[in-house]
Amino acid sequence: MSDLDAHLRKFQKELSTGTVSLALLAVLAKAPEPLYGYLIAKELERTGEGVLSGKQSALYPVLRNLEGAGLLESHVEPSVAGPPRRYYRINEDGRAALRQWIAAWTATRDSLESVLEGIN
Repeated sequence: MSDLDAHLRKFQKELSTGTVSLALLAVLAKAPEPLYGYLIAKELERTGEGVLSGKQSALYPVLRNLEGAGLLESHVEPSVAGPPRRYYRINEDGRAALRQWIAAWTATRDSLESVLEGIN
C-alpha cells in the first residue's frame, strides 16, 4: 500500500468516526419500526451508496453509546434463526439531537464546500 493510500484510509476512518452517529440516528428516525443491527447496516449500505458501509460489528459500540447518552431506546427479542436480537428506536431526545447535528453538519459541509471550491 502506498503512502497516499494509507493517508486516504486514515482520512476516511476519521471522517467515518465523526459521521456514523449522525447516520445511525438518521436511519432510525426514518424507520417506521425499531431495527436491529443487521437491518441498520443494510439500510446504511443501501442509502449511503456504500460510503458508510463497513463492518456491522463496528456499529454496535456506537449504538450502545447513543443509547447510553439517552438518544436511543432498545429491547431484546428472541429470534427463530439464531441468538436474540436487540432492536433500537430513536426517542424524542434523539430526534432533538438529530436536528442539532443536521444543522451542525450542514454548516460544516457548506463551509468546507466554500473552501474547496475551484480545486481540481
